[in-house]
Amino acid sequence: MSAVPGLRGPNAVADIVVPTVGRPSLATLLAALRWSRGRVLVVDDRPHPDGDLPGVDGHDVEVLRGRAAGPAAARNMGWRAATAPWVVFLDDDVVPGPGWAGWLAADLAAASADVAGIQGRLQVPLPADRPPTDWERNVAGLATARWATADMAYRRQPLAGVGGFDERFPRAFREDADLALRLRAEGWRLVRGERTTTHPVRPAGPGTSGRLQAGNADDALMRALHGRHWHEAAGAPRGRIGRHLATTVAGLAAVGGVAACRRGLAPAGLAG
Repeated sequence: MSAVPGLRGPNAVADIVVPTVGRPSLATLLAALRWSRGRVLVVDDRPHPDGDLPGVDGHDVEVLRGRAAGPAAARNMGWRAATAPWVVFLDDDVVPGPGWAGWLAADLAAASADVAGIQGRLQVPLPADRPPTDWERNVAGLATARWATADMAYRRQPLAGVGGFDERFPRAFREDADLALRLRAEGWRLVRGERTTTHPVRPAGPGTSGRLQAGNADDALMRALHGRHWHEAAGAPRGRIGRHLATTVAGLAAVGGVAACRRGLAPAGLAG
């Protein structure tokens, strides 16, 4: 596959950064990026690497060893090693759509000087023969999410100006919204491009619900950094932490009422 003008060689317009924990999907992504003769920086963020990173053999990429400190830290390592004016962040489990390279070049060429970031259009395929599971619906939310770094291009200059991603966000959650709000506060615009990328739904696996609930800590950090109305500013849906807390309190009241032999408290907690 031939390279796309403006995205190759020492004068490349964009470098690509892919943080990874070694998912098998990495090989599929890199195969889809064969058009690039520029730099593809893969940040190996496995907590306990066992040998070479799987999936990179046969691909013209540079592998950086991350600190296993989360995707925000891995992306920071990647863009700081980049040299092109633009940095394109891709997750290791996405598949660029047909013509992605050409559409990316068009997105970058069309950006006015006040545009700091250009978001790709994410497509999440869901099963057609049954209702989606909670996990599938959760992933499908990426299709309408704003500034998701599954496919997001940023200019290096404003990215460096705000210090990149805040590494206090240890998960792949809210670190992208935080960066977007900080850039917009500096007067930069973020826009949606025309390129499309598919984000398949990975198997949920054990402990998925617990990891999702851990994101409540990131919501608390967002509130501390950006105020109580950060959801509206970031275009992010509000979570259900209030309902979860109410349910927990009601459950504790029921158990406490039984333990204390208080006839009124236990039924009230159970009803709640």
